[in-house]
Amino acid sequence: MSTENKFSRSLKSRHVQLIALGGTIGTGLFLGAGKTIHLAGPSIVFAYLFTGIICFLLMRALGELLLSDLDSHSFIDFITKYLGKEAGFVTGWTYWACWITIAMADVTASGLYFKYWFPNVPQWLPGFIILLILLIMNLITVGLFGEAEFWFALIKIVAICLLIIAGLVMVVFGFQTPVGYAGFHNLFSDGGIFPTGLRGFLSSFQMVTFGFIGIELIGVTASETENPKHVIPKAINEIPIRVILFYVGSLIALMCIYPWNKIAEDQSPFVQVFQNIGIPAAAGIINFVVLTAAASACNSSLFSTGRMLFSLNYRNKSKFALKMSTLSRRQVPANGLIFSSIVIGIAVLANFIFSNTALFTFISSVATTCFLFIWGMIILAHLQYRRSNTEKSFQFKVPFYPWSDYLVLAFLFFVAGSMFLNTTSLWALGVAVLWLLFLWVGRHLKKII
Repeated sequence: MSTENKFSRSLKSRHVQLIALGGTIGTGLFLGAGKTIHLAGPSIVFAYLFTGIICFLLMRALGELLLSDLDSHSFIDFITKYLGKEAGFVTGWTYWACWITIAMADVTASGLYFKYWFPNVPQWLPGFIILLILLIMNLITVGLFGEAEFWFALIKIVAICLLIIAGLVMVVFGFQTPVGYAGFHNLFSDGGIFPTGLRGFLSSFQMVTFGFIGIELIGVTASETENPKHVIPKAINEIPIRVILFYVGSLIALMCIYPWNKIAEDQSPFVQVFQNIGIPAAAGIINFVVLTAAASACNSSLFSTGRMLFSLNYRNKSKFALKMSTLSRRQVPANGLIFSSIVIGIAVLANFIFSNTALFTFISSVATTCFLFIWGMIILAHLQYRRSNTEKSFQFKVPFYPWSDYLVLAFLFFVAGSMFLNTTSLWALGVAVLWLLFLWVGRHLKKII
């Protein structure tokens, strides 16, 4: 690659650290924690712990791949190299489509979040403004993307830390709530640790796993990171601590304050807590946090889809490929960013037609289902990498290889199997499989024609 067509390594250590952290904390925790708690009760803590361990092993495999060749644009390059061009093509375009649809859902949702404060504002306008601002920032420099993600993640971290601190204070002083007293006894009352049985516990893994979507984003930032040999291992190795502190810590705090079956299922449990400690603007605060989480997802989408288009079209000769694989003077894939923004903008236009987000919710469910396939391909690429380089001295070696890789693959199959327990998720799984088949067949038809 010529120096004119190389990415700028402008992402600093603090950017990558918070990008990795932001990838493990999404709206699922702030809005969806009540639903997951009702699904499994206090045992949801074990589901998050185990899934966090799996994601750590996944990221260790990805980290080993990234450090083996720092000139690669993204993890798609490794999938293409070790599993073949067809596998790289299907995985790359699936990853692009996943982030596009997630951004569509979040751009649409941001309009609804704004209506909380400004009910008369057209639903399409906030999403359009957010998309435009994020596009401009991403076009200027990758450093602005990193800076935006840094502050977006920081807002989420502050909200979680406040919840955990509030929970500790309420437990220590036996704070009286509308349903009793805060205390560790709430973790064991009302049915014990596994109140919904083994079925409820196993069913929760689907929603828990989807809460970690975006953790692999480091695999797209490596080629634009300062000192990646130091920054990437550090960011990955801190994943277990983050999971324990932020996910497990906040969930335990919630269930110590309220018995699991008294936590609201249809609203944010964060709102419940903050309102009960005398913060009347709790709903508004959480609405702001969720809005920043939606903006963060859209920002990550623009970044990843622009780079994915560059990687997928690099060295191809068609007019579209040449445009998508060209960097601007500021060393960003401007054409890829603009193209992705236009596609995401369809969601803004759709707000003129649709008054609810049911369609986008289903589409984003299909997208998150596809992440099981993407994560699986990363592990398969890592297995092939190790088999192809038996005499090589590996950097950042995966612990317990190859059993760790096999454990991740088994877990992904287990989560896919658990989707048969729910009609909506089963439909999403079916559509995701059809999408993958469509790409695979399309790739082969293109080669034949």
